[in-house]
Amino acid sequence: MGLRGLGARPILKLKPDYVKRKKAEKVLRRLDAKAGKLPPVVPWTAPDMTRSQRVIAFIESFEITSGPDNGKLFKLRDWQRDFVEAVYRDDNGRRPVRTAILSMGRKNGKTALAALLALCHTFGPEAEDRGEAYSCANDRAQATKIFAEAEASILKHPLLKDRVNIISHQKLMRDLDTGSTFQALSAEARTKMGLSPSFVVYDELGSARDRKLYDAMDSAQGARANPLMLVISTQAADDHAPLSVLVDYGLRVQHGEVDDPAFHLTLYQAPVDADLWSEETWRLANPALGDFRSYSDLKRQADQARSMPSQENRFRNLILNQRVAAEAKLFERERWKSCDGEPHIPDGAKVFGAVDLGATRDMTALVLVWADADDVFHVQPHFWLPGNILERTDEDMAPYDVWVRQGLLNPAGEGTDPKLVAKKIAELNGRYRITSIAFDAWRITELQRALDEIGCRVLLTPHGQSFKDMNGAIDVLERLIFQQRIRHGGHPILTWNVANAVATRNADGFRKLDKVKSSGRIDGAQALAMAFSLAIIKNVKPVDIEALIG
Repeated sequence: MGLRGLGARPILKLKPDYVKRKKAEKVLRRLDAKAGKLPPVVPWTAPDMTRSQRVIAFIESFEITSGPDNGKLFKLRDWQRDFVEAVYRDDNGRRPVRTAILSMGRKNGKTALAALLALCHTFGPEAEDRGEAYSCANDRAQATKIFAEAEASILKHPLLKDRVNIISHQKLMRDLDTGSTFQALSAEARTKMGLSPSFVVYDELGSARDRKLYDAMDSAQGARANPLMLVISTQAADDHAPLSVLVDYGLRVQHGEVDDPAFHLTLYQAPVDADLWSEETWRLANPALGDFRSYSDLKRQADQARSMPSQENRFRNLILNQRVAAEAKLFERERWKSCDGEPHIPDGAKVFGAVDLGATRDMTALVLVWADADDVFHVQPHFWLPGNILERTDEDMAPYDVWVRQGLLNPAGEGTDPKLVAKKIAELNGRYRITSIAFDAWRITELQRALDEIGCRVLLTPHGQSFKDMNGAIDVLERLIFQQRIRHGGHPILTWNVANAVATRNADGFRKLDKVKSSGRIDGAQALAMAFSLAIIKNVKPVDIEALIG
């Protein structure tokens, strides 16, 4: 007992080890046959069943362990059955799907389904000898939820409860017949080295700070012949979150843009332009609504969100499974995306610009804007980031390393030297005609000195960062986005910056971008706003400003 750890269930006398256990079972079966007794029926071993039918039969052999239906057999709903059949389709004895994503609003029974699938890969038809199944999450409490559900289920199963040994303090269970194990892990665990998972379920990847745990478990499956990574989660807040990358890839697979039979996505979400307060909209993201997803609880949350605008984004994300941050952002994501037409600034064009020069470890942004004959503004951004790019990628949870490889982000050594920015300005001034560049007054001398050293005569215009100075700039940028008079080409760093932007309002109602309250870097958004301030507010008559910003 001591060797197996505190909390371990005692092994039955007939199970001193695997070989003796099997011999004992054969003896018991012979005795039962002589006595006229029939062996217990194992529903998932019936002949002529498909792979998915065996999985479904295994799941439906368990009892519900809590709630009003406690004690009743688990019965898959049509939408759950569709997911299982899609993931566990069979191709000549192999399951093609290696990665499966199930995303929907909260409280739709994802945890219970994931727990039973984990047991299926430990004790059921998907188990293999000495297989390793894991439930993963961002913290230990979350990781334990699926394990706790699995433990409660297996201990009530008449055919399986005597095969399991549970070591509670390790959140580990073992199948005494096959040697397969199921264990709960979290991102807090010190190491994932040495694991060889045959099945992994990651709970709420949408809330993950980074993808280290996901990548560790995904890469560790390489030693298995037919592993499965299952992710169950409500959507993340932004496009660069690990879950968002997977969902977007899954949508490309669904649309036929990528041929990848190993990847499956089931996504229940409400469109961003749908009526938030309609029951029909709620059902799009909550397939269990009115069944085991409480209608009254969802309606209560909807009523609160409708009465308290500050709760609306939270309702959109957690209940309607929309990709929005819980806090309200300055610029609407879909509005910004509607301006993702490809920009084109012709050589020799008269352009305006702005620089947000970062401190020692901050990002630096240079943005140019040009208005075409239709008064549509074409945007060209440039970015620099100091420090170790891989370390900064982990710190900021942003794909800096990818952007560097794509040529969208310039590494800047230990600190962004104004000479790097000055060199780029000189290069761009040789191609276009830079009328002026807006610049934060407190560091303007550094950039001016760097420009003078290389003989670049570009006018720098001081631009304050106060509420008074930035309010008009934000108004103009907001209106241009709303009117779809911007072409930014979907530049990923600028899009990320704009999506992060949060504004603070003073007692007079003036606004400025707030780097502290924003969820990530906003340097590009700050430079973009200043560039428009320079191009429009400081370059046209007051009457034109009023017409533009209303």
